Amino acid sequence: MAYHYLDYQQLHDFCCAAFRSYGFDGTQSADITDVLLAADLNGTESHGVQRMVRYDYEISCGMVDVHAKPQIVHETPISAVIDACNGMGQVVGKMAMRLAIQKAKTCGCGFVSVRRSNHYGVAGYYTEMAAREDLMGLCMTNTEAIMVPVYGKQPMIGTNPIALAMPADPVPFSFDCATTVVPRGKFEVYTKRGDPVPLGWGVDENGCDSTDAPHVLANIISKAGGGILPLGGSSELMGGHKGYGLGVICELFTGILAGGMTAERIYKTEDGGSGICHSFIAIDYGIFGSKEEIRRSFSEYLQKLRDSDKAAGQERIYTHGEKEVDMRILRREKGVPVNDKTLEELRAIEAKLGSFAVPFPREL
Repeated sequence: MAYHYLDYQQLHDFCCAAFRSYGFDGTQSADITDVLLAADLNGTESHGVQRMVRYDYEISCGMVDVHAKPQIVHETPISAVIDACNGMGQVVGKMAMRLAIQKAKTCGCGFVSVRRSNHYGVAGYYTEMAAREDLMGLCMTNTEAIMVPVYGKQPMIGTNPIALAMPADPVPFSFDCATTVVPRGKFEVYTKRGDPVPLGWGVDENGCDSTDAPHVLANIISKAGGGILPLGGSSELMGGHKGYGLGVICELFTGILAGGMTAERIYKTEDGGSGICHSFIAIDYGIFGSKEEIRRSFSEYLQKLRDSDKAAGQERIYTHGEKEVDMRILRREKGVPVNDKTLEELRAIEAKLGSFAVPFPREL
């Protein structure tokens, strides 16, 4: 499958125009687009512009309420619960992390849970919002049931990413990963490519290993059984129970604390929404002592990791977030890679929504 390198700013303008056509205001459209394309800039194709077709469907069928007004339904000085009212995940996500940041600056920490939301993009976007304010950020979201428990064949847990960002020099530490071996988006990308997924990523309806990406995806969609394996795989031998446990922890911080839904109930709501829940945490690490000393100590430790002895044939050890910083620079200059299928989907969305005020992104 061929890839086309699209000008970043033109792609950004195009997506903003699309979201405005759906009915979002200018600020909301920019917020959604910023989160969406942050994934492409970081090199995470699964969560980037290839998700436009999913958003088009969810907005068009009414799952996402373009005119939703998220409401705070419970609040203390350090915490809050927000009902997203079936709004767009990125819109309520930025609102929630801003509130967590505000509480952290006032009280030392801020915990905000969100219920009745939708897909919100990459978790790391929100933790980096906190890091830019010289705070530690944590973020989690549940998703529809995709992960099968160790020794199970029925998906009961979401891909449930956990992200953490911490200020450091010369670049922040930024960790963001699903608690499954890979997120659902990887199966979508492999399906578009027509390639089998690696052995050990997913299982079929009988709980047996499967490399057939379209089949695993179809089973997830139709709730026929099977799904994606937890980090560590299908057994305790390589630590599958650890990924399974992390996924459950994420369900606790999202669906349970928000008074919302856990993975097995998502997309089965009575009001037609998805029911996805999130968690946003900001911490002023100065509550533990001198911020300057803590940041210096952490930065020095990260540098020790980079400088530690390399394995045979390896030239560099990365800390989390370094590759993304390098990739952002490259893609702003060289363009965002979009595969044939995704390009076709973007053209179809343009045709469906009508003529935009901006041209279709040019290839570099």
